[in-house]
Amino acid sequence: MGAHHEHDPHEAAPAHGRALRLGIGGPVGSGKTALTAALCRVLRDELELAVVTNDIYTTEDADFLRREAVLADDRITAVRTGACPHTAIRDDISANLDAVEELEERHGGALDLVIVESGGDNLTALFSKGLADRQIFVLDVAGGDDVPRKGGLGVAAADLLVVNKTDLAAMVGSDLDLMARDAARVRDGRPVAFTSLREHPGAPEVAGWVRGVVRAARAHGRAHANAS
Repeated sequence: MGAHHEHDPHEAAPAHGRALRLGIGGPVGSGKTALTAALCRVLRDELELAVVTNDIYTTEDADFLRREAVLADDRITAVRTGACPHTAIRDDISANLDAVEELEERHGGALDLVIVESGGDNLTALFSKGLADRQIFVLDVAGGDDVPRKGGLGVAAADLLVVNKTDLAAMVGSDLDLMARDAARVRDGRPVAFTSLREHPGAPEVAGWVRGVVRAARAHGRAHANAS
């Protein structure tokens, strides 16, 4: 059930000289904001981070991250998406792209990673490649153990699938082994991580995967610079 998987370092590599952009998507209540907070806490001492949150009408997720002090306030910004959160990450990415670029400019090009957390959406929601270099899709076990089998673009095609809140599996009657088998079938070798932020607040598998993605992006950047 681990997230270990070999990636081509040139796959979805960021443009030379800018931060890697990581999209985190998934249905309402799956734990996207909690995972974003966990990653910030674990990685902030080793990477230069910033976050863009998406909410339909409020700035609630950004406000939560600021209250939790996971990053300095000037590293967190919010986008109000209106009625269709998937549109803001896939079809009309201008507001999110402006927010990301403003953060990069504010911090003088020093950022290593910008996390873009989507508003809650359905199983088909994927980030545009113009917005996110890599993407994580988050499910939770309370949605039912048949969700990976039903697939959807988010489940099947995200770079990392996270099945969250595994500590609740027995309570809600979800079979984690079944979810792992079904996810493996639909994901064509892409990694899956099973997490419980209650039991493992630092989300070690997910954080390790993010570190690997950032290392690959840095290596690609060095190779690009040497070739120039």
